[in-house]
Amino acid sequence: MISVQSLRVEFGARVLFNDLAFSVQPRERIAFAGHNGAGKSTLMKCVAGLIRPTSGQISAPKGTRIGYLPQEGIHVKGRTLWQETESAFGETMALSEKIDRLSNELIKLDPRSSPYGDLLEEIGELELQLDAMDPARMKPRIESVLKGLGFQAKDFTRDCSEFSGGWQMRIAMAKLFLQEPEVLLLDEPTNHLDIGTQIWVEQYLINYPGAILLISHDRALLDTLCTRTIAFSHGRAEEYAGNFSYFERESVLRKEIRLKQYTAQQREIAETQRFIDRFRASANKATLVQSRIKLLAKVERIPAPEQDDAVMNFKFPPPPNSGHTVAKLEGVAKSYGSLNIFSGFDFEINKGEKFAIVGPNGAGKSTFCRLITGQEEPDAGTHIFGHKVATSFFSQNHADELDPNLSVLETVEAAASRESMPHARNLLGCFLFRGDDVFKKIGVLSGGERSRVALVCMLLRPANFLILDEPTNHLDMQSQDVLQRALIDYPGSVMIVSHNRNFLDALVSKTLEFRPGEQPTLYAGNITYYLEKSAEDEAAKKGIPKLTSLAPVGSNASAPSRQSVPGVNRKEQRRIEAEQREMKSKVLKPLETEFTDLETKIAELEAAQVTLTQRLSSPEVSSDSAKMREVSNAAEKIAKSLETSYYRWGQLSDEIEKVKAKLGLE
Repeated sequence: MISVQSLRVEFGARVLFNDLAFSVQPRERIAFAGHNGAGKSTLMKCVAGLIRPTSGQISAPKGTRIGYLPQEGIHVKGRTLWQETESAFGETMALSEKIDRLSNELIKLDPRSSPYGDLLEEIGELELQLDAMDPARMKPRIESVLKGLGFQAKDFTRDCSEFSGGWQMRIAMAKLFLQEPEVLLLDEPTNHLDIGTQIWVEQYLINYPGAILLISHDRALLDTLCTRTIAFSHGRAEEYAGNFSYFERESVLRKEIRLKQYTAQQREIAETQRFIDRFRASANKATLVQSRIKLLAKVERIPAPEQDDAVMNFKFPPPPNSGHTVAKLEGVAKSYGSLNIFSGFDFEINKGEKFAIVGPNGAGKSTFCRLITGQEEPDAGTHIFGHKVATSFFSQNHADELDPNLSVLETVEAAASRESMPHARNLLGCFLFRGDDVFKKIGVLSGGERSRVALVCMLLRPANFLILDEPTNHLDMQSQDVLQRALIDYPGSVMIVSHNRNFLDALVSKTLEFRPGEQPTLYAGNITYYLEKSAEDEAAKKGIPKLTSLAPVGSNASAPSRQSVPGVNRKEQRRIEAEQREMKSKVLKPLETEFTDLETKIAELEAAQVTLTQRLSSPEVSSDSAKMREVSNAAEKIAKSLETSYYRWGQLSDEIEKVKAKLGLE
């Protein structure tokens, strides 16, 4: 579908990637991985036709439509939300308008004339084209996509200019989804989405009929959706036949193999050079020396492995001690005009607790954060801080309050305490400000860079109660990991407004959900628990019985248990039992067969890997560069195949477990 050949992109002396080649097949899902600035977005813009590469070419079959969603910068005005998304069906609407125009002309013609017959035939052909486009589905599709992305029916007639930047990106996403281009390019599509909308988008993309190229810092999305990964590092791009987790494991293995190859070759070169130096002056060894010199000149040098970017770590300075109760709300009410956020709401956070705050935009999360930190007074009820509580609050608008005339380092040092001052440079490095970057003025930074500076300032202030509003929006994977590890070890209390599932899951033990027009709901678990429990609650509200509550199916598929399901009539019971039998024969059995075959294959690959590893370290191979390359390449292929098999083994194991759970099998 798309072919990238010998692509090179450079900016001045910096080469982002060179001799890059890959192809995109129909319905493929490819992730672009790498740290910020490695070239991911640049490559996506090249594929979209927005940037011309330095050399090489990108080709696609004639008529291939490519849709591109950038990270930010989309602003639509002068059209309603409905009009803007309806324009995705421009071809359908133009065809319909042409038919209407020609029909009006037809009325003016004599039915017995030749022009009348010609025009009637043309209208008939156009109507056949219009029927193929199925215009009747246009309105329900627009409604479905807009509501899936979080818009309400009352928003359909609003002018697009009334929506914030995050909602503008949703409008652009809705339009792209409705256009259904053959190739979809998405640059951080979930940055401004709440968890519920993220899940909807994830499911939509799983079923999307075209190919997808994706940049994201959301591990859950990358792992669920993508089957190939292209990683950018040190001016080189490498392909991995798996999702992001597979890439992380496989990249470590590849580095180890490259290091072994490099070390073995360097040892061989050193031995040859020692022979040359020793016998260079010996007349009777002159022929041998010249032979070794020529041999050494012909050796294709393996480049030295690049040093990994230093993995920095940050630990919070010890926070001041506080009482057991950190903050408490009792009978709190808050509203803005006719909009009621909550009323009679009770909440308490204690020392050391870590909360996730989730919910759609406009549900009251930011209002709650301002109330719990005492920045805003409730309309009714009381707010109480515990003994010696010191708060530190990060929100996106703090970036706009930074002095544009100060440098990054001056800004951070001004915010740091005496105890945290030594950590300032290290922390800036953790959040992507390295080398001379720390001397840049705040005024020249992008919005994302200013947000990272504001986050660093907040983290350096001594506090025992942290409130973070979307802290990971502008962080790459490495910086997210640094922040996550620091917060896990942090002994104080934490509340995080975020929709980053992987970031939150290992960190929080409680989840507070906000929904418009409803009281906040507390879930005593992390995000995974919250998603499972809230889905169960929604199903219970709709009267949908749990599939796991069905009677177990015995080993004989033709003789299912006759235990009835409460609230389900006999006819419905038989239908459910038939579905179970079909699932067992058509879904479970093929999975189990593939699983058994895969285990056999893995055993064979592991045995081959052991043999190759032994050969790799044998003197016979390590002393022969040609054999070394041959065995190393074979080992790399085995390792790649093994990792792919391990990944599929894990997938199959999870799928079999889920199917068995649905069938009630042990």
